[in-house]
Amino acid sequence: MNIKITGSGSYIPTETVTNLDFAQHQFLNSDGTPFSQPNEVVAEKFLEITGIQERRYVTDDLLTSDIAFIAAKKAIEDAKIDPETLDYIIFAHNFGDVKKGAIQADLLPSLASRVKHSLRIKNPKCVAYDVLFGCPGWIEGIIQAQAFIKAGMAKKCLVIGAETLSRVVDRHDRDSMIYSDGAGATILETTNEEGGILTHTTATFTYDEAYYLFFGDSFNKTHDPDVRYIKMHGRKIYEFALSQVPKAMKECLDESGISIHDVKKILIHQANEKMDEAIIERFFKLYNLPTPENIMPMSIHHLGNSSVATIPTLYDLLMKGQLENQSVNKGDIVIFASVGSGMNINAFVYRM
Repeated sequence: MNIKITGSGSYIPTETVTNLDFAQHQFLNSDGTPFSQPNEVVAEKFLEITGIQERRYVTDDLLTSDIAFIAAKKAIEDAKIDPETLDYIIFAHNFGDVKKGAIQADLLPSLASRVKHSLRIKNPKCVAYDVLFGCPGWIEGIIQAQAFIKAGMAKKCLVIGAETLSRVVDRHDRDSMIYSDGAGATILETTNEEGGILTHTTATFTYDEAYYLFFGDSFNKTHDPDVRYIKMHGRKIYEFALSQVPKAMKECLDESGISIHDVKKILIHQANEKMDEAIIERFFKLYNLPTPENIMPMSIHHLGNSSVATIPTLYDLLMKGQLENQSVNKGDIVIFASVGSGMNINAFVYRM
């Protein structure tokens, strides 16, 4: 029995926000003092470090569960399955549904239940639940779905990663320029085809690292201190990712018995271009090898960092031939890997 992704779908929001659109923002330091550099210089350095030229935001009428439903419907159609045959709907996100201008997240009912309702699935044995696991949430959802299938508890699972980070960012924090919105979904099921998930690994680091990403006050000290926004210790996250993610990837690959020379693509969380490049470089250095050309497809340049949605969206774009000069073939070995708040890391090795 092999367990494979048999269908995928994504929703790319329609609102494009370029770095120039941040020109009128008043960026502040954490103590509330203004930046000494003009926004043009901030944007230039931001592009140099992150590789992000633009990002996508949802329109005011859409919620995280709405765009997740769109991606899920596409994945179901792509897999050519009856949604009534789904055993689990696993929805990875971090902030629930946040309406435009709201100061509260809405997670009642769960977003997975909302998607199941929108799909009009009648089967009560289709269990729907949410996963809050930071940016690695979709990968963790895949790992959980695989476990259900291997245990004989399921045959088909829908795994979603979606986020509307534009609703929870502090406009006075330059880190807000990283974040974006999006949704990706996949169907995981048993199949007689060769390939599928070979090995996986997951770890949570909390002793020193738990609060590298956190909810904090706006840098604008005149704002309501009870309204919180995404905040991060960027340098600490960078160093943590470079230290831990390559090791997790190597552990996963070595366990699979697959040679490093057989790896065709690495789909890594689209957080920061320079960080991702450094992670991949360190990974190959563990095998005393240079980084192969074109091994890491990227979407961050135009889609930004949509947290749990980045990898399933990247996978869907790759499978649909929408990434320039990037493709995969049947039998190719692909490594999926992510890092994010918690601090969590995970990876799995997959044969197409």
